[in-house]
Amino acid sequence: LLCRFAVAPADAPAFLARGTRALELLTAAEGALDGRLGRAVDDPGRWVLSVRFTSVDAYRRALSPFPVREHVVPLLSEALADEPATYETLVDGAA
Repeated sequence: LLCRFAVAPADAPAFLARGTRALELLTAAEGALDGRLGRAVDDPGRWVLSVRFTSVDAYRRALSPFPVREHVVPLLSEALADEPATYETLVDGAA
């Protein structure tokens, strides 16, 4: 899951709280590997939420619980709509 957001500076503290809650809920799901919430260094109004899952099924199941539908889905609906949100990993790398 990869979602990008445009956030006004005045809204950044509230967005950080909402994004943190979303990250907690999503990474607690079975099949979640890890996740990150970040902000662009050169454009602090641009944010990204990224969560890796073991499979597409795990991603879909993670969106099912009520707390996720209550807190995460509304946040994801605010993501920039003209960009894809899910990606398939084809190549991995490590140090």
